[in-house]
Amino acid sequence: MYKTNILIFSIALFVSACSTHNDVAIKQVPIQRVIDMPQHPQPYKMLDWHEKALNFDEFIFDTLVEGDYRPFIWFDNNSRNIDQRTFGLFTVIGDVRQGADVNNGEFHEAINSMGALMGAGLVGIDKTNQDSLNYVKMVQNYFNSDNGWNIMMNNTCPEVALLGGGYGRDWWYDVFPNVLYYAVSDIFEGVENADKLQYTIAEQFYKADSVLDGNYDYSYFNYSSMTGQKNQIPYQQDAAAGHAYVLYSAYQKFGDDKFLQGAKSAMSALESQTESRFYEVLMPFGALTAARLNAEQGSSFDINKILNWTFDGCTAEKGRTGWGIISDRFGDYDVYGLQGSIIDGGGYAFLMNTFDMAWPLVPMVRYAPQYAESIGKWMLNAANATRLFYPYEIPDKNQSVPELKDITRNIIAYEGIRKVDVYGDERLKGVSPVALGDGPHWVVNQPRHSMFSIYGSAHVGIFGAIVSTTNVEQVLRLNCLATDFYGSEAYPTYLYYNPYDEVKNIIYTYSGDAIDLYDVFTGKVIAENVVANAEFSIEKQESRLLVAIPAGSNIEHRDGKVYVNEIVIAF
Repeated sequence: MYKTNILIFSIALFVSACSTHNDVAIKQVPIQRVIDMPQHPQPYKMLDWHEKALNFDEFIFDTLVEGDYRPFIWFDNNSRNIDQRTFGLFTVIGDVRQGADVNNGEFHEAINSMGALMGAGLVGIDKTNQDSLNYVKMVQNYFNSDNGWNIMMNNTCPEVALLGGGYGRDWWYDVFPNVLYYAVSDIFEGVENADKLQYTIAEQFYKADSVLDGNYDYSYFNYSSMTGQKNQIPYQQDAAAGHAYVLYSAYQKFGDDKFLQGAKSAMSALESQTESRFYEVLMPFGALTAARLNAEQGSSFDINKILNWTFDGCTAEKGRTGWGIISDRFGDYDVYGLQGSIIDGGGYAFLMNTFDMAWPLVPMVRYAPQYAESIGKWMLNAANATRLFYPYEIPDKNQSVPELKDITRNIIAYEGIRKVDVYGDERLKGVSPVALGDGPHWVVNQPRHSMFSIYGSAHVGIFGAIVSTTNVEQVLRLNCLATDFYGSEAYPTYLYYNPYDEVKNIIYTYSGDAIDLYDVFTGKVIAENVVANAEFSIEKQESRLLVAIPAGSNIEHRDGKVYVNEIVIAF
């Protein structure tokens, strides 16, 4: 899948592309903030994200490596919640709050650990048996039964985390670990106790949504007392998107109708908002869940509203105002498509959040193909700009600690990219953009190495599984199934977007049993009996959504869907 060099085995199977403007019933729906992004982001360089994910796992999970601030992993023998040992990863390099001998070894984060497992699994690494260790079983310690919440939380013991300088109760930190755990459990099926924990999580989210009854105006929710709570942290109404995503995943896994009803209820609560309440990471999962409910259950949720809320950013007075998708050029660099604050210091993008946007939005295209061009163009910009977080991909003058970058091996990235430095570093005065991290600003005495974020870099496997290059620079091949967790059975499905002002001929890289290539937009097979690489065309600034079906398949149309062998190939 990830090879980009095209050899002599290509089949000259050029087939003219039908214009999506003339021959297709699927009319493309624009996203204004994507319209404003360049067709050709500059300067352009696409990393091998698959290789980056493989290298990250090898580097971070090396328990024997020696050197300053290494190893990056330690083992936690406190047996919180479950009678087994677990592991911790440093949130940032040299985090003084963490390690085997600090805070009893208990301060580590699920979003980091689970993100690393998910990313590894997405690129084919078996974390259930790596060096005879089952890391997937170990993360079950984040299931907080000791405090009665009975969901995955960001720490095995929130009280220890608070004492160690962790965050106050913050809703997305309580919901997102469950989104991650569902993903990890879909990648690594059959792990002991996982089904039980997943069912309990879904029951807790179902009860919470029932109690909330459409009103998510809270900073967080106490899943033990089942009460909404308010504190100094802004309200997080898009927690409803996280509830909906987990509940619909649970419905697909367990078939319990109450989880389907809960997913619809949570989506209704999200959709009922009058303005964007985007906070950190959960809103785009609402777009995917809405698309799936519409396509598979006949619902009619407003995907467009949720997508615009995501891209345009939060506008709520009591929300995290300005949290959205950056559409700007910082200095000499296009940083369009990165996720973070649109307004903080002129713009502040985050690595983890950008990776995590692709997780729901690329598979969404399979269920809502009317957004293919928008998502294809956005991913081109985002995947290009994301390289700038890595210290060997941005000039030394544009980063806060270039003299320390050798410790990263260009695998651990900076946490963020700011339009300008806001901390008064004279060396960075007048420089744009600036790659840096919040580590030294979280906690007193954090080393400068803490600018580098293991926490954000851990999610690189999302890009590693989704993004690959083609024979034409800037035309990407996006895997729509890689992160479509708990999706129904499907044939390989790929999104391609052509940013050029002319038709481009693209090689479909393949080797195996004979397939036909079905184009969702034209409703036609565009290449038959393919056993090696095949060539197809894409009209200027348009997209292709291709499904690889068994050669000679009978294609059936019924109930608004297209089937091959009782498997849906197009909605």
